[in-house]
Amino acid sequence: MFPFEVDTTSDVPLWVQLRQRLIYLINSGYFKPGDQLPTVRGLASDISINYNTVNKAYLSLVSDGYLESTRGRGVFVRDLDAEMDEEYTKEIERLMDDCVAACRDLGLSLDDIEKCMSKKIKQIKVAERQADASEAPLPEGSGRIVTIDVGVKRAKREGER
Repeated sequence: MFPFEVDTTSDVPLWVQLRQRLIYLINSGYFKPGDQLPTVRGLASDISINYNTVNKAYLSLVSDGYLESTRGRGVFVRDLDAEMDEEYTKEIERLMDDCVAACRDLGLSLDDIEKCMSKKIKQIKVAERQADASEAPLPEGSGRIVTIDVGVKRAKREGER
């Protein structure tokens, strides 16, 4: 039995209720990446709602990237984390390729590029450590030294007397 109950007291359309429930089931791990969901007709029959309502929820989730529908095979949960990691990795590779190509255009050898990148990374680490040290809160009782010029105020007070 599919874990879904219609909330008849809600103003939220039924297809949106189903969509939200499916998102919850995917995000909570009930449905894992690669799992096949029930067919539209099968789910509609199982939870006693209209076929078009289930279809609308599924289409919305396919459009938002939660599900992948393959004609003749079914509807499957997409592995968004793996796809995001793959996209992120590809973007980093593109950036690194561009960086190396720009350095090569300047006449640097691969060894020179490696040395320059290593030096730059060390400089950034030092700068970050210095920034972290200056932003770190001071331990209790080790307040900053503040200079206060009280002599001017005292002289004024004495002159006023």
